[in-house]
Amino acid sequence: MIPRRPFGRTGHLSSATLFGGAALARASQDDADRTLDVLLRFGVNHIDTAARYGDSELRIGPWMAHHRKDFFLATKTGSRTAKEAREDIHRSLERLRVDHVDLIQLHSLGHPDDWDVAMGPDGALEAAIEARRQGLVRFVGVTGHGWTIAAMHRRSLARFDFDSVLMPYNFFMAANERYRQSFEEVLTICRERNVAVQIIKSIARGPWATTDRTHTTWYQPLEAQADIDAAVHWVLGELPSAFLNTAGDLRLLPKVLEAANRFERRPSDAAMAAMVESRRLTSLFGLPT
Repeated sequence: MIPRRPFGRTGHLSSATLFGGAALARASQDDADRTLDVLLRFGVNHIDTAARYGDSELRIGPWMAHHRKDFFLATKTGSRTAKEAREDIHRSLERLRVDHVDLIQLHSLGHPDDWDVAMGPDGALEAAIEARRQGLVRFVGVTGHGWTIAAMHRRSLARFDFDSVLMPYNFFMAANERYRQSFEEVLTICRERNVAVQIIKSIARGPWATTDRTHTTWYQPLEAQADIDAAVHWVLGELPSAFLNTAGDLRLLPKVLEAANRFERRPSDAAMAAMVESRRLTSLFGLPT
C-alpha cells in the first residue's frame, strides 16, 4: 500500500501518489471502473481531475455512489471570470454526482493576463471563495505548468492563502538553477503555511517527436518500468512531504503506482543524470526563461 501523509492543512491523510484524472479524458466507463479497482488495490485515496479533462468527471461520477467516503475529491476550473467559474463548479458537481468537492483549483494560472482576471474583481477566485462559503467546496488551490509557474505561484500565494499548489518538477527541471530556486522559494512558503504541494510531469521525457503517439499524455513519457521507478523515486525522495500526481495515461498508471509502492530511497544524482542522457530528456515547455 502506498503510504499516506497529511495533505497540507486540510486534515486529510492522502496517499503520497494521487490519481491524475486526466487519464480518464477519453476512457470508457468499463476502463474507468477497472481503474478504480487499481486505485483501491494500491490504497490511492485522492483523485485530482478537472472540468477540462474531457469525460473524466463523468467517468468518476459513478464511483461516488459507493466510494465518496474513500476519496479526497479535487477538481479544477479553467475559467477566469467569477460567472464562468461558478458555472464550472456547479457543472462539475453534477458530473461528479456529489454535493461538494474537497478541493477546487484555479487551473493553469500561469499567464499574467489570466492571473489579473482570475484574481481581480469578479474573477474566478471570488467564485471559489463563494463556493467555499456555500459548502460546495472545502478548500481552494491553484495549479500551473511551465518554467514560470513557480514564480507565478509565489505571486498567487501573496495574493491569497491557497490550501494547495500544483506544479511540474523532475530531475531534468531541477537542473535549471533559476527554476529550482523559484520552486524552492514556493516550497519554503508552503512549508511555513502548511500548504499542500502537488507534483506533475515526474515521468516526462519530452515533447512528442512524431504524430505517432503511443500514450494519451500530451507529452512523451518515460515507458520502461526501471526509468519510471527512478523518476518517481527521485521525486518522492527529494520532496518527502509533497504529493506526486500520476500521468494522464491508464496504461502507465500501474507502472507509476508500482514504483511508488516500492519506494525506499532517492536515486543518486549520477544515476539520474545517466538516465537523462540515455533517454534524451528534453524540455516540455521550450527554452527556460
